[in-house]
Amino acid sequence: MNLVMTFERLRARAGELPPLTADLLVAAGVGLFTASDAAVNGPGYRQADWFTWLLLAVSLLALVRRRREPVAVAVITGAACAGWALYGHIGEMLNLPVIVALYTVAVAGDRRRTVRTAVVAAVVSGAVAIRVGHDVVNPQGLPFLEMLWPLVPLLLGEVVRTRRELLRAYEARAARAEEDREREAARRVREERVRMARELHDIVAHTVTAMTVQAGVALDALDLRPEVSRKAMRQVRDSGREAVRELRATVTVLRESDDEPTAPLPGIDRLGELAERFEGGGVELVMRREGELEGLPPMAELAVHRIVQEALTNVVRHSGARRAAVSVVRHGDRLTVEVVDDGKAAGGRRAEPVDGGRAGPGGGFGLLGIRERAAAAGGEVEYGPVPGGGFLVRAWLPVGPRAGRREGRP
Repeated sequence: MNLVMTFERLRARAGELPPLTADLLVAAGVGLFTASDAAVNGPGYRQADWFTWLLLAVSLLALVRRRREPVAVAVITGAACAGWALYGHIGEMLNLPVIVALYTVAVAGDRRRTVRTAVVAAVVSGAVAIRVGHDVVNPQGLPFLEMLWPLVPLLLGEVVRTRRELLRAYEARAARAEEDREREAARRVREERVRMARELHDIVAHTVTAMTVQAGVALDALDLRPEVSRKAMRQVRDSGREAVRELRATVTVLRESDDEPTAPLPGIDRLGELAERFEGGGVELVMRREGELEGLPPMAELAVHRIVQEALTNVVRHSGARRAAVSVVRHGDRLTVEVVDDGKAAGGRRAEPVDGGRAGPGGGFGLLGIRERAAAAGGEVEYGPVPGGGFLVRAWLPVGPRAGRREGRP
């Protein structure tokens, strides 16, 4: 492994150079060691002559093109190495050009090419060793051992190439993971924007509607019933304060600082306050609550508050009703919320039957908000005209242990 790391460090440094410069430096280094071995031969063996240097020159020139034609360079350098052995030159460094060429074949190719090259190189090296051994006492080892040395650079190149492929795979996986994190972050930002828009719509639109109703009552009773007018104006003031408080609590989540505490979300316990905002607008409101309504999931409580708020806003704005009833009833793990009035289906209230049919994709923005609120809490909603006159909004919300787990509660 240390040898692999050394080759990788050398390759990294060489990679900073222009390709031709790096190849010339490799050829020069190989030539230095190979020439020093070729120039000195033992007594009784052929000494260096013009053929020796010709083979060396051909090998070094071929190494310059090893990146572009690795297999051809391996064939040329291998033939030169075999030529030295058959010509009578024996040396430990004469096979250095073919070692570099074989390493390049493996590191720049694939496993199938490496295996084919290994078979051919081992067979040729063994055959040359056998042929040379007939003529001289072979100082380079047995033919079997001579078949193994070409496998060393091929194995090293295979290890280096595999490591590079793994690194590229890890980098690609990390890049995909980073893209997935960015997409997930963008999705959460979009969801948070939708949630904030819904919260702001609920707070501003519904509170302004209630304030408009109370302001109208105060204006009508200003001369004849000043006490009623004062009560209505106090309600306008209280509704404005409540709207400011809810806006502050909603916007707090956008701040980076956590020093200021966030006000609790509105729930079922504040439905009475919600009904008071709409009193005096010509609509008589009746509130009914049944069952165990304590300790409900926060998401369910917020959904109930917003559903009732939206439904009462539609009653005041569009129905022309004289009476409306709100009921919140719990049966086991299911909470039923109903808002019914005796007005007509008009304006933002689309006339859809309530005989079991679920709310479709149509309807006004207010009814769409009701449907989204119920879906966010894991529930369902239906709405439509009531036989005999009137309009009904009914929602079912899960409030049992399963709903608690959905919201991250134990």
